[in-house]
Amino acid sequence: MRAFESAPPPLPPPSVWQRLKKWLGPIGFVLLLLFKFAAKLKFLFIPLLKWLPVAFKTGGTMFLSIGVYAMQWGWRFAVGFVLLLLVHECGHLIAARRVGLKVGAPVFIPFMGAFIALKDMPPNAWIEAQVAIGGPLVGAAGALACDFLYLLTGNQLFRALAYSGFMLNLFNLIPVGFLDGGRVAKALSPWLWVVGAVVMVALLIVQFNLLLLIVLALAVPQLIALFRRRTPEEARWFEVTPSQRQFMALLYFGLMALLALGLHMTQL
Repeated sequence: MRAFESAPPPLPPPSVWQRLKKWLGPIGFVLLLLFKFAAKLKFLFIPLLKWLPVAFKTGGTMFLSIGVYAMQWGWRFAVGFVLLLLVHECGHLIAARRVGLKVGAPVFIPFMGAFIALKDMPPNAWIEAQVAIGGPLVGAAGALACDFLYLLTGNQLFRALAYSGFMLNLFNLIPVGFLDGGRVAKALSPWLWVVGAVVMVALLIVQFNLLLLIVLALAVPQLIALFRRRTPEEARWFEVTPSQRQFMALLYFGLMALLALGLHMTQL
């Protein structure tokens, strides 16, 4: 009889490390390929990563504003109105870039409008006035484009947007506080702030509005500053040549007149 051969002993179960190597090997290979691919396309990914925060900040606040306005006026008007705000802010951005100032991305606040933050402080009143007037200038063009679309299509939505755009930009030119007109007034005469404050008080008497009250309250420190002596540094900051003042006055009051005319012509 043949002797039965003994069976080989069972293999020990794989250790935890061996199991990890079995899984990590393919994953590491895939990660290596992705790394090499990303390294070759870094010129594409790096700018994209830099723009993501901007896209979320501007796009997110835009969608939030559209949602809030849509609850009151409907989504079509809300989209158009927020786009008009964006056009206005792009005017500030273009003007700031033209004079060499760095600015942040537009941020939208429901029922407060929108703003761009200057990363560089304007070196003088003339530069600040140029940045300030840029918003209403481009914003007026946006409102005019809406009225042109109304004339082409007969759609009352575009007429309503044109009226709102003219009103928005005309309101911003009131020479008071942080409004564009208040900043332009620094290159004309800061005493225009008193005129702007009177206009705000009159508007509040006619119809109370919380936004008007906030604008007027924030303008109080500026109004008080009119009655104190300026330091030499402040006096130099407000220095504007006669030709600069004349040019800005023509642009400012001319734009106000055109916006008032547009508001009258588009009144429903």
